[in-house]
Amino acid sequence: MTATIKHRIEKIRRGEVPEGYKKSKNGIAPSNWKEVRFKRMFSRITRRNTINNTNVLTISAQYGLINQEDFFSKSVAGSDKSNYVLLQQGEFAYNKSYSANYPYGAIKRLEAYPSGIVSPLYICFSATEENTCPTFYLHYFEAGKLNREIEAFAQEGARNHGLLNIPVDDFFNSLLLVPSEAEQQKITAVLSTQDKIIELKEKRLAEKQRQKKYLVQQLLTGKKRLPGFQGEWQPQPLRNLLKERKSYSPKGLEYPHVTLSTEGIFPKSERYDRDHLVKSEDKEYKITHLGDICYNPANLKFGVIYENTFGDAIFSPIYVTFEVSDKVCKEYLANYLMRWDFINAVRKYEEGTVYERMAVKPEDFLKYVISLPPLDEQTAIAKVLSTADREIDLLRQDIEQEKQKKKALMQLLLTGIVRVTR
Repeated sequence: MTATIKHRIEKIRRGEVPEGYKKSKNGIAPSNWKEVRFKRMFSRITRRNTINNTNVLTISAQYGLINQEDFFSKSVAGSDKSNYVLLQQGEFAYNKSYSANYPYGAIKRLEAYPSGIVSPLYICFSATEENTCPTFYLHYFEAGKLNREIEAFAQEGARNHGLLNIPVDDFFNSLLLVPSEAEQQKITAVLSTQDKIIELKEKRLAEKQRQKKYLVQQLLTGKKRLPGFQGEWQPQPLRNLLKERKSYSPKGLEYPHVTLSTEGIFPKSERYDRDHLVKSEDKEYKITHLGDICYNPANLKFGVIYENTFGDAIFSPIYVTFEVSDKVCKEYLANYLMRWDFINAVRKYEEGTVYERMAVKPEDFLKYVISLPPLDEQTAIAKVLSTADREIDLLRQDIEQEKQKKKALMQLLLTGIVRVTR
């Protein structure tokens, strides 16, 4: 970053207007960038689903406009879809539901399908003829550059069950910054190139994950043996390998508070914090230690079972945490128990009358019998899988760095702090 750009950033942070810039409703911007009404660049779409299109879409932060069944594993739409809005590829939809990453809702463009239908609660629109580079605004919306305008007419008191009350006329009268067509094209090229880098690395990550899944399936079932190992595999009930840990501690003492989810064990965040619902000040939390196998009895069906690689901590007493015997390699056993084949098999012990509350009790979990290779072969298999895990983790870190780079580029280019053309 040049000294000129650093100086410009410092002036803007102080609320000063650098030479060649102006104050606008969207903040300080280059003096030659126009500010126009949303309705000049986009026109509203209200076409109804008169052709009985059944591709019901929902907005996902990660995947954009995606088929509901692919995203939720079920459709949450009613049987009559004639009132849904029909979208064509390249058109936009605005979901007014707010979330942690999208405090004023999310705008996405339909890219994955030729057409689809969305809830009439969405505000849908397409680029006008004057809008010669709609992809520029795809990045503009993703960077939250419309949030300031939405905030002006979406008051806190208007929020209802996570849905912002957005008057359509106000939305289309909001203001957009409009660089020259040449600058739009160059900004879009830079950001789209960064998107491509992220996409390619995510494909590589998906391939590494498929390779790991294949290794797990082959090595943990004995379909493939590592060179030099020929020992017999022996059946072992899990009760001989795991012992439930039932030690407790109040919150706020020596252990950090964590949560257990489909992503593993990580520090409790505001998103998952439900302590305000706890009425008793003496609530005891369950202690878990590094290397334990932990699962949620009611959410095992969703894959909530992980080895504790976080460290000593406390979490909800509804979770189960097992101490692992020295008779077995912890990493081997953890990989075995996190397999969907195992999860689906042990679910035969589920009890409960309501699907959401059906659970696998720890005493039933421990009844399950697995087939184990000798300890030295377990250790060798775990080493192979750990190497695959490290490669996956490094790729994830690399992708996260590229995403942070994209955010920085958006902040610099979409505000005009850094110019790509004159």
